[in-house]
Amino acid sequence: MQSLIALPLLSLMIWVPIVGGFLALLFGGDDNSNKAKIIGLITALVTLGLCIPVLVGFDTNEPLMQFEENHEWISAFGVFYHLGVDGISMPLMVLTTLTTLVVILASWKAITTQVRQYIATFLIMQGLMIGVFEALDAILFYVFWEGMLIPMYLCIGIWGGANRTYASIKFFLFTFLGSVLMLIAFIFLHGKTGSFSILGFYPLPLSMHEQLLIFFAFFMAFAVKVPMWPVHTWLPDAHTEAPAGGSVVLAALMLKMGVYGFLRFNMPITPDASQALVWFMVILSLIAIVYIGLVAIVQKDMKRLIAYSSVAHMGFATLGCFMIYLIYKNTGDYNDAYLSIEGAMVQMISHAFSTGAMFFGVGILYDRLHSRMINDYGGVANTMPVFAAFFMLFAMANVGLPGTSGFVGEFMIILSTIHANFWVTALAATTLILSASYTLWMYKRVFFGDVSNDGVATLEDINGSEFLVLGILAFIVIFIGVYPEPLLKVFHASIGQLLQLAHATKLA
Repeated sequence: MQSLIALPLLSLMIWVPIVGGFLALLFGGDDNSNKAKIIGLITALVTLGLCIPVLVGFDTNEPLMQFEENHEWISAFGVFYHLGVDGISMPLMVLTTLTTLVVILASWKAITTQVRQYIATFLIMQGLMIGVFEALDAILFYVFWEGMLIPMYLCIGIWGGANRTYASIKFFLFTFLGSVLMLIAFIFLHGKTGSFSILGFYPLPLSMHEQLLIFFAFFMAFAVKVPMWPVHTWLPDAHTEAPAGGSVVLAALMLKMGVYGFLRFNMPITPDASQALVWFMVILSLIAIVYIGLVAIVQKDMKRLIAYSSVAHMGFATLGCFMIYLIYKNTGDYNDAYLSIEGAMVQMISHAFSTGAMFFGVGILYDRLHSRMINDYGGVANTMPVFAAFFMLFAMANVGLPGTSGFVGEFMIILSTIHANFWVTALAATTLILSASYTLWMYKRVFFGDVSNDGVATLEDINGSEFLVLGILAFIVIFIGVYPEPLLKVFHASIGQLLQLAHATKLA
């Protein structure tokens, strides 16, 4: 194991899936699509296997970056190929490798056209997303951040639904234009420090005016990705038109990158601006939780309903991040601040599995009846009892039932913030009512009652590969819900360092 830890593991986790994607393109001909699937599966398993020495060698008591790799890249501009992980980025990196494996397994029988391109798209996208979580150089981060848009754009545009062109262009423009301001902020910070090192930005003293400008530059990039209200409108369209695998990756990974950006950039680089704008962030988060939750109730398309629920749940994550400033101001309880951000992290991980599983479940129904409309179903539990049982578990996790992963993060955030501001917490807690309303009402109309039509009567229960994917996701949802301690232990030390950086006054 020591010899494995000595390898450039972080680089391998980026480039193995990218190389695997090109191999799938080269050797997985359309006349033999199984070859592309096997290459994709092997690549995904190898990448997931590379996580094992990282997990084993990771020191949970060390708040600083670990497994660092630092090589000069563009010497004229001081750009380095600098990688590293801490307790915040490492769980998200592992989540990326596991999600890609699930997507490859889920596509085994579902994707029948342009298979090698599909496999290559997700493998290359995996490598680029892992690069986002590992990059410690701002330009390297920007390259990975923008690069991952291309495979997702192709995923929606090629394998999507009837309005895939509109949805893919809208997705690309929203996310790309927001990131331009982030690049400007990086260039400004480089002028101040002479370096593009993200860690080198942290101790930089900045005036309040500078912090506010930088905060909003980052905000535009990360708020679109979360997405926060009112820049959330691209997400329902992207989810509705994307294939099941694309929806899973959007829900499980891409939305998390927005919250990760707030934790990695806004809070430690512009702590005074973050504190000054806390009510701005809290109100936007509450709007996402309450208003978008109400919007979800009236949806007739299952994918759009789940997409709007994603916006509401991610609003809970951003609330957990920025509530620390109200906690500091009103109670000064450091333990509550810990609990709030740790709850946001658990919420992100939980949402990835529960909502990703629901999107996969809708994909299973769509493959059989070619419809996502709730009214086209009814009584599915009579013909697909095993699938109905799995979907019920994931629906309960989406609601936040105790014993599932969905309960842990929301409970931690509510518990940590109630002493800081009762009314904010009360509004946030409405997510428990709203999510139960739209999730259970959808489940009732789709699964319960008598068989509604001949199409539902002909449905066949899930096959072996679908059972495997749903079984993996169900195990994780229950495990985190029952025993979240290993997950909390991983990011506890790094969140402690983040709290110190986010609370420090850095006015020039």
